[in-house]
Amino acid sequence: MRQIVLDTETTGLEWKKGNRVVEIGCVELMERRPTGRTYHQYIHPDREFEPGAQEVTGLTLEFLADKPRFAEIADAFLEFIDGAELIIHNAAFDIGFLNYELSLLGDRYGRMHDRVSVEDSLDLARQRYPGQRNSLDALCKRLGVDNAHRQLHGALLDAQLLAEVYLALTAGQSEIGFGSPDAEEKRSAGIVIADAALGPRPRVLVTEDELAAHAARLDVIRKKAGTCLWES
Repeated sequence: MRQIVLDTETTGLEWKKGNRVVEIGCVELMERRPTGRTYHQYIHPDREFEPGAQEVTGLTLEFLADKPRFAEIADAFLEFIDGAELIIHNAAFDIGFLNYELSLLGDRYGRMHDRVSVEDSLDLARQRYPGQRNSLDALCKRLGVDNAHRQLHGALLDAQLLAEVYLALTAGQSEIGFGSPDAEEKRSAGIVIADAALGPRPRVLVTEDELAAHAARLDVIRKKAGTCLWES
């Protein structure tokens, strides 16, 4: 299954007020494993930032002055996401903006749901942690994802963090790991293969001492967080 974890940055909070996308970041997962393929693009918005939006992203019109318009990057962006399941935190926001951008190009591109399916990681988090804060930062802290380097909102960085959060959040669905697709698939994606002759995964036997240490660690997590994901 091919999934794309996606995030956007915009000039303001509402596309209905004419706000535009200024940055797109995507991370590709294949069978729940990062492939190493990403998509990242800054975009000239042809309008000013709303008050506060510039401080959140750290982007300026001066920085974006030589960046392409959405019309210039639409084909490459859509080719990257085509046919995938998109994982987005608060999906209605990003999908609304992307549909608005597509609508400005006329009818030939259609809309996002014509090309992709969407899963909202915010909805997943609210189901697992009802009544709690479920922002990306809150989930990083809760699930042990290091986000110390996130000083500003950036589309690619946020997509990378969300990929880790999503995999931890849905770890019970199937095997999770940061392994890779087969060698031929990696070559076609332009990914360097460190060792193409890797054999099957070894079977690891756990000792009684290791089991005890693991149980103690879960107890520490339970006391700090109030719940323990690995016991769910």
